[in-house]
Amino acid sequence: MSELVKITDFLRQTFSKTGKTKAVIAVSGGIDSAVALTFLVRALGSENVYPIMLPFANQSSEDSKKIITWNGIPEGNTREINIENFVKSFQEKLQIDSPVRLGNIKARSRMIVVFDLAKELDALVCGTENKSEKHLGYFTRFGDAASDIEPLSTLYKTQVRELAQELGLPQEFIEKAPSAELWSGQTDEEEMGFSYEVADKVLVELIDNKRTVDEIIARGEFDKLLVERVAERVESQKFKQVVPYEF
Repeated sequence: MSELVKITDFLRQTFSKTGKTKAVIAVSGGIDSAVALTFLVRALGSENVYPIMLPFANQSSEDSKKIITWNGIPEGNTREINIENFVKSFQEKLQIDSPVRLGNIKARSRMIVVFDLAKELDALVCGTENKSEKHLGYFTRFGDAASDIEPLSTLYKTQVRELAQELGLPQEFIEKAPSAELWSGQTDEEEMGFSYEVADKVLVELIDNKRTVDEIIARGEFDKLLVERVAERVESQKFKQVVPYEF
């Protein structure tokens, strides 16, 4: 059974079990939200999918609008809320001058809006996190990682890109540089110091094949410093997988 069928069936079955018929999803215009949105439409029908665009300040929503239109979602289902006022209020009250802290506030502000809309509609919140982001810790806890259902969580970033091609998504989404867009000019790969294409191959060895760093390096397929850098990132972000620490 293909991943296209498995993920579509997973969504249909989960929504059926919960008794929910509607889904809310934050659409950023990136490949992950584009693919997740498309799967929701396949599983539930466009009339039951409610995309929400959550730009900050003058951030463009054009790519988000393109993939929403491409999926044939009714105009009345789509919402756009600029989170600038929310974020600036937190920034002033908390005297935030760190781009990382401010980025977390943006992600958590979006989470509040998405879950409130889901409450209004009696819907489930669909997340867009992939396996690469999960293990590299490239997410904000209680922010963009907060959801009710995750259709992409077992797929590495490169696999999400392959699915985008299978789904026939517009090429611009497949080629777009991955970015959480938490500050101007930010991209995932530049911030981490390595590409997803290379990191995913190392992650397969670390996570799926359970090989040690030394074993991976000994195979001679990857640059030693790259393997160490990816492994260090995974290790340093493991706390996100286990907190809260419980007695």
